[in-house]
Amino acid sequence: MKRISICGLPVDVLTMRETLHIIDDAISQKKNTIHHVVINAAKVVNAQKDAELKKSISACDIINADGQSVVWASWFLNRPLPERVAGIDLMEELVKLSAEKGYKVYLLGAKEEIVKKVATSYQGRYGEQIIAGYRNGYFKKEDELDIAREISNSKADILFVAITSPKKEIFLNTYKKEINMPFIMGVGGSFDVIAGYVKRAPEWMQDAGLEWFYRVIQEPKRLWKRYLSGNTEFIYLILKEKFKRNN
Repeated sequence: MKRISICGLPVDVLTMRETLHIIDDAISQKKNTIHHVVINAAKVVNAQKDAELKKSISACDIINADGQSVVWASWFLNRPLPERVAGIDLMEELVKLSAEKGYKVYLLGAKEEIVKKVATSYQGRYGEQIIAGYRNGYFKKEDELDIAREISNSKADILFVAITSPKKEIFLNTYKKEINMPFIMGVGGSFDVIAGYVKRAPEWMQDAGLEWFYRVIQEPKRLWKRYLSGNTEFIYLILKEKFKRNN
């Protein structure tokens, strides 16, 4: 795989189809754990301030650009990425693939009623056998090792973790050996969307890089300052990197 760097973070030059092929190959051949992560503008900004988050991202085997802004930045920096590979879209494609190939999925994260609803939804669509187990995302740090072992004992092929960043990245990087399954990835707030608690932006807004704006419209009081600050900082970082390369 070819990798580029954006603000000190590696990103793989992969399409959705290529990403799925690599993951399917790893699962079917029972290779060592493939740790996947997606990055967006917010994660790029946060990684500049959080050394452990940056280390956890950089240690991943597959790093996709989730945000359209990251794809645009790659072209602006003359290191073009072929397309956006959104985490929730990859998750949905992998669940479909699991149904076709007989892979089993473990769900970790969100509130109990949400993760249970996601499990029930997937079982309704693809059969009960697709879910190897699930657990909510509310636990103490001292419980993490036991949870990692519990996930491993499920004998799942794929682990989706819907916990906030940077906790999910650090958890997966810390316990990937104990979890010991072919494929693990963080999926952020995807469970909320699958369960129907949060609406996803229309496709035209996703393509236009306005998914963040759709979220702000839904929760303006909580999110507008975060996105205004984060997006401004991301643009500054990209301009700074461009200026450095030109001098």
